[in-house]
Amino acid sequence: MTDQYILKDGVPVQEPDLMTWAQWLEDADNDRQIEITMIGDVRVSTVFLGLDHSFGVGPPLLYETLVFDGEHDGDQDRYSTLEEAQAGHARMVEMVTSGVGHPACYEAS
Repeated sequence: MTDQYILKDGVPVQEPDLMTWAQWLEDADNDRQIEITMIGDVRVSTVFLGLDHSFGVGPPLLYETLVFDGEHDGDQDRYSTLEEAQAGHARMVEMVTSGVGHPACYEAS
């Protein structure tokens, strides 16, 4: 099984051929960007990663939201689905605009 994914009509599918996957990544630059939100100088970015970042533990993690600059610089979350990524992006934007800590800090143990 491969950990490489591409988007076909917006749906993640595994791509076993390394060269096909690499070419898709090169050609699909804008297709990988899900959402960008600027809050002053702070950028919240959500992208399709193209690689499974679960590293074999749990469902594939194919999307990532990352904060650049500001108090939350480097805060990130990863998701399995586009819908989770879109909701996570909105939560991260809310966190940055409200000044509240990272949502993972408040999850039940």
